[in-house]
Amino acid sequence: MLTGIAFVLETGIGWDDLPAELGWGCGKTCRQRLRTWQRLGIWDRIRAAILARLNQAGKIDWSHGSIDSGSVQSPGGGGMTGPNPTDRRKSVSKHHILVDGRGIPLAAMTTGANRDDSQAFVPPSDALEGVGGRPGLPIRFPGDRACDLKALRRASRGRRIRPRLAKRNAPYGSGLGVFRWPVERTIRWLHRFRRLGDRRDRLVPILEAFLTLG
Repeated sequence: MLTGIAFVLETGIGWDDLPAELGWGCGKTCRQRLRTWQRLGIWDRIRAAILARLNQAGKIDWSHGSIDSGSVQSPGGGGMTGPNPTDRRKSVSKHHILVDGRGIPLAAMTTGANRDDSQAFVPPSDALEGVGGRPGLPIRFPGDRACDLKALRRASRGRRIRPRLAKRNAPYGSGLGVFRWPVERTIRWLHRFRRLGDRRDRLVPILEAFLTLG
């Protein structure tokens, strides 16, 4: 069933269309198992274990982190959706991804498209405390102009993060793109999973499970 879940995540195939002859079980059963494992916190525990092993092996770059979001169409609606700021007729969700200096995803969350990126800056940062064996939080944390708020700067320093945010109403060319491109690449990689790049599930637990698994 785990293989069937991964197959749906990668290909975007409908649950009812999952080929029974592949031996992965009924699509509806796989979907129910995905929800059950999400409710039990299995996916978060797997993610935490993987990050802890990477950290102990020195594979996480703590010199800086970065956060950005990517929008996905949600034509069926559901929780954590909102009107597209550029087209109010379309329902869209956002994936907010926090990565280390190499682009390894450390935390993720989903919101509606009408939620400003600055409002999703702090929650993923709090998730860094759960990375086992970490030597400390990233000393640099680049962000775009949407995050240039005094409250966010105070919140970051309170979490031992040194914010490096592009200034609002300032000319472009802050130079932070050198640090921000890994998160943009990671979002593109995640959205290659068809179930993440084009949301089809209305239920939030399914959406969150797929994001963590991805």
